[in-house]
Amino acid sequence: MTAIDPARAVAVVGTGTMGQGIAQVALAAGHPVRLYDAVPGQAEEAARAVAARLGRLVDKGRLDAAGRDAALARLRPAARLAELADSALVIEAIVERLDAKRKLFQELEPVVADDCLLATNTSSLPVTAVAGALRLPGRFVGLHFFNPAPVLPLVEVVRGHATDETAAERARATVAAWGKTPVACADTPGFIVNRLARPFYAEAFRVYEERGADPATIDAVLRESGGFAMGPFELTDLIGQDVNDAVTRSVYEAFFQDPKFTPSLAQGRLVQAGLLGRKSGEGWFPYADGAERPEPSTAGPCEQPAEVGYRHRLTGPAAVLPQMIEEAGIKITRDGGQDTYDGSIVLPGGTELCLTDGNGPTNAAYLGPRIDFDLALDYRRCTRVALAPSRTAPEADVRAAIGLFQALGKKVSVIGDLPGMIVARTVALLVDLAEDAAGRGVATSEDIDTAMRLGVNYPVGPLGWGRSLDTTWLRQFLLSMDHEYPGGRYAACQSLRRRAAVEESLL
Repeated sequence: MTAIDPARAVAVVGTGTMGQGIAQVALAAGHPVRLYDAVPGQAEEAARAVAARLGRLVDKGRLDAAGRDAALARLRPAARLAELADSALVIEAIVERLDAKRKLFQELEPVVADDCLLATNTSSLPVTAVAGALRLPGRFVGLHFFNPAPVLPLVEVVRGHATDETAAERARATVAAWGKTPVACADTPGFIVNRLARPFYAEAFRVYEERGADPATIDAVLRESGGFAMGPFELTDLIGQDVNDAVTRSVYEAFFQDPKFTPSLAQGRLVQAGLLGRKSGEGWFPYADGAERPEPSTAGPCEQPAEVGYRHRLTGPAAVLPQMIEEAGIKITRDGGQDTYDGSIVLPGGTELCLTDGNGPTNAAYLGPRIDFDLALDYRRCTRVALAPSRTAPEADVRAAIGLFQALGKKVSVIGDLPGMIVARTVALLVDLAEDAAGRGVATSEDIDTAMRLGVNYPVGPLGWGRSLDTTWLRQFLLSMDHEYPGGRYAACQSLRRRAAVEESLL
């Protein structure tokens, strides 16, 4: 299917920040662009704003003056919907209210030709419901751009229940011709990104609510160990606590209050208090002039152990740790035990240092004292590791564990005795939701990983991350978390259980 000819007009209805950004993208692709807004004068003001955006690109050397002038010559504000009649594509970016969107498209449908694609930029409403009252719902798609639209490459191309495959493919080809990266997805709550990103925020907030660690430390561990560009506390302060909370609640209600999407009480209190983040001057962190940001909890220097033991094998990314320990000049003695999934490093006092398995360190320490360490995306490259000692772990061994990771060049954050710690519980749920979405046909595995990398800047797609982990460890981790927190939030989805069963059968 070919993209819409650049000579054909594209109309954008709704001239806020997102509408202006989409108009700029279409202009850059060479289309004549019509801007319409129901509020008198808003389309003209938006056209001036787009002109200013293009002017800034010229100032920065990213666009020449001739290109700017040519684009502005193709931009036209429209005072009436009738002026959009020649459009080959109309993209709506008005208020997120189903009744308003439905009314707009009912008024627009008789104006444009039957071959005109109609699209909504909604991030939360069902595409099927928006198109439900149309005479030709087959030409209706979701085109969910990410803000700022001229900068971020991802566009979710959403097929409603009645969307024709040819319409979806034409929309996808057009988005690709505009230099964006389209991902195809079914009409499901949150689409791909807003559905699958919920654990990144929710698990961090739960760790905070359980007094496992403070926001600055949780953010630092997810950045410096998990590889995420920003921590969830600083990111939701940037997004706006009210906006992020509203999306979470919308997805939660759309999934019939599935416990996997339960909103955060702590975040809800921030919203109630008007502490919305950067835009209000305070959220999880203060943003007033001169305000000091809290520092993450970081252990002071500790002496490294001269020798440690190594029992069985560590799994997934942690398998490299014994080699790293030897490279750091620390003697490591292997006990030659059976190849199992409960590998550990044995500290001088006999305490086992284990990759978290979803049990609380104290609950799992019935065979002796234990210290858990958190999952990392890459133990060689990460700069921080979190430790969670059981209540029976001797102080000397806690210091030895700290010294061990410091000898490997890592900062160490000691957190509370918490099941699943921080990175591991976040990643496990991200993988689980992604496996579930792929298994239900929401999107292909490739598109899911692409969406999460480009839409929310994850260091790797969740399904790719899941493949780097031992599937048996992942399934057992979620089983342990489900035991620690009964109710279904951490129950592994059917697709993940099936994959684990297949892989185990091949061993």
